Amino acid sequence: MERIDRVIKSMEDHGVDSLLIMKDANLRYVSHFTGSESYLIITAKKKILITDSRYTEQAEQECPGFEIVRYRHPFPSLEETLKTMVSRLHITRLGFEKDYLTFDGYENISHALPDLEFVPTLGIVESVRSIKDPHEIDFMKRAAHIADMAFTNILKYVHIGITEKDIETELEYVMKRQGAFSTAFPTIVASGPRSSLPHGVPSQRQIQYGDLITLDFGALYEGYRSDMTRTVAMGKADAKQKQIYDLVLYAQKEGVQAISAGIKASQVDHRVRNIIKEAGYGEFFSHGLGHGVGLEIHEAPSLNSRNEEILVSGNVVTVEPGIYLPNWGGVRIEDTVLVTERGCEVLTHAPKELMIL
Repeated sequence: MERIDRVIKSMEDHGVDSLLIMKDANLRYVSHFTGSESYLIITAKKKILITDSRYTEQAEQECPGFEIVRYRHPFPSLEETLKTMVSRLHITRLGFEKDYLTFDGYENISHALPDLEFVPTLGIVESVRSIKDPHEIDFMKRAAHIADMAFTNILKYVHIGITEKDIETELEYVMKRQGAFSTAFPTIVASGPRSSLPHGVPSQRQIQYGDLITLDFGALYEGYRSDMTRTVAMGKADAKQKQIYDLVLYAQKEGVQAISAGIKASQVDHRVRNIIKEAGYGEFFSHGLGHGVGLEIHEAPSLNSRNEEILVSGNVVTVEPGIYLPNWGGVRIEDTVLVTERGCEVLTHAPKELMIL
């Protein structure tokens, strides 16, 4: 079944027969269009991409089978264009992405179309996107491979006296040199006591002897993202650092082992969280175990204690436990994995045993 057919089936399941798509990732998934500030109207019989003159030729090349309609000066405004399309297609109820359309945007469109019933929807396209097809998986494997190669390279580059910003710059340069279109998200480099910051922004702090260094990074390839975290030690690792590292590594491996089609997302989180809790560090593991990855760096399904969603073959998720001790430092280890019927396939292959540089 084609993507568009799966989206239309999802629309039917959500009780709408026409949908306005505004979110870039959803728009790209459905149409393959890689531009921005554009919109889709989808019905069972019609696919219309509304874009401006900057993207008209690009849209015609990327979106075969879609009608391309231009808006914005010197053409009609978005509101006027939507009014024309709604009238032409005889649409009386229009679904929209309630988690994306702003209140201002909603006001403008609803005022221009006072007789149209607007139906707030959530997850129509995202639920389809959460199950990756073979082409998407190939792109994600390539993105993961690029990150793996970058990690191998960065190990030769890190030394005492270099700054976190230096490491960030080199990582991103190497990933682009290896074929990444960009980074998958803002790179995290946090060293020494700063490694207790789960999302530590790289700073001018210089790497010191005995530091733990957390590197959380990924590559963007053909629109798809990888996500990996490794923690390394500079020069030496003391007994406490090794103890916490070994605990996180054990918990992370158990999480990967637990991943399989048919298991609840919350069960995987509980399994890993209980290991860390029983070791006395439960309060220092302060985030969910993982998240879906794809066209966005955070998407469905999430691995956390509240998500009762059942994992299915084709989901791609991260497994990333961490322990963060304020004013001391932290350890996080993360892989991106593909859920399969009999377990999972790990997409990120960089070594996870503690490395002392």
